[in-house]
Amino acid sequence: MAESNPGNGAAAPADGAGSNSQADAGVVFNMQKVYVKDMSMEIPHAPAIFLETEPPSLETQLNIDAQNFSEALYELVVTATVTTRIKDRVAFLVEMRQAGIFEIRNFPQDQMDALLGIHCAGTLYPYLRANVADIVVRAGFPALHLPNVNFEAFYAQRLQQIEEAKRTGAEPPATTIIAPQH
Repeated sequence: MAESNPGNGAAAPADGAGSNSQADAGVVFNMQKVYVKDMSMEIPHAPAIFLETEPPSLETQLNIDAQNFSEALYELVVTATVTTRIKDRVAFLVEMRQAGIFEIRNFPQDQMDALLGIHCAGTLYPYLRANVADIVVRAGFPALHLPNVNFEAFYAQRLQQIEEAKRTGAEPPATTIIAPQH
């Protein structure tokens, strides 16, 4: 039995040689587009907040959503909400929704969720980090660089939260890792 290598991006020969089954056709994985789906910045206590000298505290929330919006095309959105406080006042709040369109064909369906939640999210995150850093500096604040994220651990944590909710009969987390449309 032939194995597909999901990382090689190889496609099946165009001459129709070999088997016609999708499993033998070869995996196709391409990032088609990267874009900012939504971005907002709030500075509720400007201009007085710029006079503060105390170091700020930082809180970051991260969510991932995906949908299969066309045959073999998936949109993945990584959302970061960054809240910076000085004392008990919000210095600024940034919400960034970094999105990408990925073409994925002939990939095992039982592994699709992990591919989107780990690999695709990890591909988009550097764009999100750069865009957040840019908007913060343009708003007049010192550079803010979000930390690296281990998306494999993030994915495992979200799966664990969903399983716990199923076991206890509670509502699953409001934001799912992946919610593909079929």
